[in-house]
Amino acid sequence: MKDILARAAEIKLVVFDVDGVLTDGSLFVGDDGQEYKAFHSRDGFGIKLLRQSGVQIGVITARNSQVVLHRMKNLGIEHVYQDRLEKLPAFEELIAKLELQPEQAAYVGDDVVDLPVMRRAGLAIAVQDAHPLAKQHAHWQTPHGGGRGAARDVCELIMEAQKTLDEQLSKYLHE
Repeated sequence: MKDILARAAEIKLVVFDVDGVLTDGSLFVGDDGQEYKAFHSRDGFGIKLLRQSGVQIGVITARNSQVVLHRMKNLGIEHVYQDRLEKLPAFEELIAKLELQPEQAAYVGDDVVDLPVMRRAGLAIAVQDAHPLAKQHAHWQTPHGGGRGAARDVCELIMEAQKTLDEQLSKYLHE
């Protein structure tokens, strides 16, 4: 765990996959073709806390969905890459745009399509219910599954490693 905390202490950007990470992977499609996804509120709050602590957030997803744009806007996430089956070029573009090194970025994935980015990022994270290969190539695995608190796990790990978690939570503890 010491190595994980050392890696997490260096992170300036966390990039999340969407389906299977920020959601449980379920896709709800209406008769009109409209796609619906369920996001966990605690994950969203964790992302907001991590942003407030100074870490940038991005998402890279293979699918294209208006609901993703809406949710990311609600969370204040500006770096949204959709329709990217090959995620590594989007990751490279984002770290170049932010003038970061791969070691300063964490990537959270759940499936084999995430492996190229996981193998490049300084901190590769697989959600608890990820594909076995994603778990095998991860530095750390979340205690919770995708869409069920995994993103919050990631946010709190990074804030703990950077010694910003207590400060972020203390705002809610004063009497």
